[in-house]
Amino acid sequence: MSAADTLDRIAREASICTKCALHESRKKAVTGEGPADAEIMFIGEGPGFHENEQGRPFVGASGKFLDQLLEQAGLIRADVFIANVVKCRPPGNRDPEPAELEACSEYLNAQIDSINPSIIVTLGRISMGTFFPGMKITSIHGQMQKVGERFVIPMYHPAAALHQPALRPAMLADFARLPDQLNDARAALGRPLIEKKKIMVPQEAEKPQQLSLF
Repeated sequence: MSAADTLDRIAREASICTKCALHESRKKAVTGEGPADAEIMFIGEGPGFHENEQGRPFVGASGKFLDQLLEQAGLIRADVFIANVVKCRPPGNRDPEPAELEACSEYLNAQIDSINPSIIVTLGRISMGTFFPGMKITSIHGQMQKVGERFVIPMYHPAAALHQPALRPAMLADFARLPDQLNDARAALGRPLIEKKKIMVPQEAEKPQQLSLF
């Protein structure tokens, strides 16, 4: 079975899953989207209101910001695979509970194995905890580390940066490093390198200075 076929099977199974209570308020499962051979896989936390309505990941305000971050790294959404640690929306956008994470782990692990990305980018502390239990995101965000046979980069969740503007510069800087980190991962995995692009990290606009008339 091809990777694309496997991902389709996972999506069908997750859409009717009843392994945990999250299915009770599910409108549409959000299993993930992107190419089956994506080199970068983003893993968020859980679907929100808009995602539950549309069945697609990151389609609200945080999704628009994620698109901007990808653009800063010379990427577009169609280049990457985007998933979540849980496939159904937690009520009130609360954090997924341990039993819910466990119930969905089979789907997520199968997706990772099928896609076999060069890099996994976790978005938010819940997703980060899947690979770095007990760690603080403030200490390791943006740092690529090998976890088993995978290279993983923990990053802040786009929603966190929207609610806390002070995090935006860190997120922009983390995404700007992605092309170099991808090449490092590809080299370690024996995969062909890509041409490096110079990524410009946006700076805060300077306040205009009033010109003297004299």
